[in-house]
Amino acid sequence: MTLRLTARAETFPLREAFTISRGSKTATDVVVAELRDGDHVGRGEGGPNARYDETPASVVAQIAAMAGAVAGGLDRAALQDAMPPGAARNALDCAFWDLEARRAGTPAWRLAGLAAEPLPVLTAFTLSVAAPAAMQAAARRHAARPLLKIKLTGPGDLDRVRAVRAGAPDSRLIVDANEAWSAADYDALAPQLAALGVELIEQPLPQHGDSALAGRARPVPVCADESCRDRASLAGLAGRYDLVNIKLDKTGGLTEALATARAARAAGFGVMVGCMVGTSLAMAPALLVAQDAAFADLDGPLLLAADRDPPLPVAGSMIGPSPSALWG
Repeated sequence: MTLRLTARAETFPLREAFTISRGSKTATDVVVAELRDGDHVGRGEGGPNARYDETPASVVAQIAAMAGAVAGGLDRAALQDAMPPGAARNALDCAFWDLEARRAGTPAWRLAGLAAEPLPVLTAFTLSVAAPAAMQAAARRHAARPLLKIKLTGPGDLDRVRAVRAGAPDSRLIVDANEAWSAADYDALAPQLAALGVELIEQPLPQHGDSALAGRARPVPVCADESCRDRASLAGLAGRYDLVNIKLDKTGGLTEALATARAARAAGFGVMVGCMVGTSLAMAPALLVAQDAAFADLDGPLLLAADRDPPLPVAGSMIGPSPSALWG
């Protein structure tokens, strides 16, 4: 039977405004790709990212443009060369995985070659950029969470981290500057963040300027996010980063994410698995990559006012694995 491919954009309101160094939003836009083969339907979700010049409309258009090729027999393996990495390929790639699992009556984790059934993963919970007092209040509300991720933006960042540490004295902390620091900022902040118990600094410098990290002291391990898109990025990161943040919306799907994780470890990098702000449908395949990651930041569903039905199971900061009715 001929596969039928459709795509649609959806909007999910957030519990509260989500703010990083590049801006703020009160809702998140996602795109769902759907593959239908008779009674079998596979779904995947992508999160358009303005950092990569993606919009909901552009991602829907990219997926829709593949309908003829999919009907003509394009499969997941061929998809990797037929589309560039990004949210559109991610949504379609994950829809293929979901469809393959449903056709075979076999869970996606087995198809992906995992050694054991996935377990729940501890996710970081993200605190948006705000004034130190507001961030301390947010940290106090979430002080029971084992791992907090602090969004930073440059000026005043040390005060922000100190405030969060005061609000959540027992939580582990990681920070994410989203390319907002200069090399001088890094030199000034990294030792003081180490003293505050911060365990990871994510993407401190802009991608085009991260060569400045080479040879610099790293009192806190440094993780590449915007500087790492897929396997092709890894060679340029040696000597600059200790870990890489693998996001399916960057790699262009679970297929490349699994391959990037293997290649990253072989090259000596630690692995973090992250996400855009999305629903449980986007997190479900990412959980397969996160099973043995050093850090997971898959808190998208925790930031939503309402998630999909059924959602991933969440208990505190433990998330997943996916019910078959959702994905895989």
